[in-house]
Amino acid sequence: MSARWKLTLSYAGVVVVSGVLLLAAVALWLLRYVPDVNIVTQIDLFVPNRSDLIRAFIPAAVIVMLILLAIGLGGGWLLAGRMLAPLGRIGHAAQLAAQGSLSHRVDLEGPRDEFRDLADVFDAMLEQLEAHVAEQQRFAANASHELRTPLAISQTMLEVARNDPDRDVDGLIGRLQDVNTRAIELTEALLLLSRAERRVFTREPLELSLLAEESVETLLPLADRRGVTIDVGGDTAHVYGNGALVQQLITNLVHNAVVHNLPAEGTVVVRTHVLPEAVALVVENTGELMAPHRVATLAEPFQRGAERTRDEDHAGVGLGLAIVQRIAQAHDGSLVLTPRQGGGLNVTVWLPHPYPAAPSNPSTSAV
Repeated sequence: MSARWKLTLSYAGVVVVSGVLLLAAVALWLLRYVPDVNIVTQIDLFVPNRSDLIRAFIPAAVIVMLILLAIGLGGGWLLAGRMLAPLGRIGHAAQLAAQGSLSHRVDLEGPRDEFRDLADVFDAMLEQLEAHVAEQQRFAANASHELRTPLAISQTMLEVARNDPDRDVDGLIGRLQDVNTRAIELTEALLLLSRAERRVFTREPLELSLLAEESVETLLPLADRRGVTIDVGGDTAHVYGNGALVQQLITNLVHNAVVHNLPAEGTVVVRTHVLPEAVALVVENTGELMAPHRVATLAEPFQRGAERTRDEDHAGVGLGLAIVQRIAQAHDGSLVLTPRQGGGLNVTVWLPHPYPAAPSNPSTSAV
């Protein structure tokens, strides 16, 4: 039985039961005052007793109940259809979404009620799902392109070497190793990105400032070779998350700040801040002037702030900030990118406090 028939029968049942109760009240409270004996009057006039009234009342009551049943069924069918019409529109939109059409929206009109709220939530879900699918399609296309590049390079080098009688085997092996290393780095970055998006990791208390110092210490040799000075400091900041992923987040930020910097005498500033609303990790670096619209796309997969760096050992695969954003989102945080006025980039990662702040006690504060 459909929901419309269930509601129709419910409406009709309420109407019929109400009619029965009303007729029963009339029969019990009014007919009880009429005697059930022959009523004799001074004039020759027929006066019905209780039995006469009951015999006359029952057929009329049956007719009234049939009319009420018909009204209940007809009215209930119309009311149920009107009430369930929004669900039909939502179901149609869900069916189209299941078939792959995510651009359709319910767009339910009328006053705000439970059905309107449900339709708005469903539309918002479809919008987010459509954006997520589009992003995944772009990511898959970019990943396929990026993974195809080292394979095509390897194939070209092998074909050239096979047709060259004076080929340099050692040089060929070295170039193939470089290309293979780059493909492995890209694959590992894709796996890390997928792990962060699926949130398949354990959480533990972490000290963000110590992780920042460890990442800076690891990248100091790279910074020295490129003539970049790194300054790390800030508050003792505690967060709750996965140590390996948060360490990767900080390392990616510092690495990008070092690589995409001035040719000489560049600086990188790493700070941790504990604010009432959240914990902040700020990585700021000098560099080229960047337009705001360009900065807004840096967190997309396979986007780079500038052309490929000439240092092939640290060229990157274009997933550094994308991984940072996914890791931050997996820890219920966010990534904010803003260009510096003098050139370079200011990156802020907001992470929630490990535990909610306890309400202040007025008496304790007074003491």
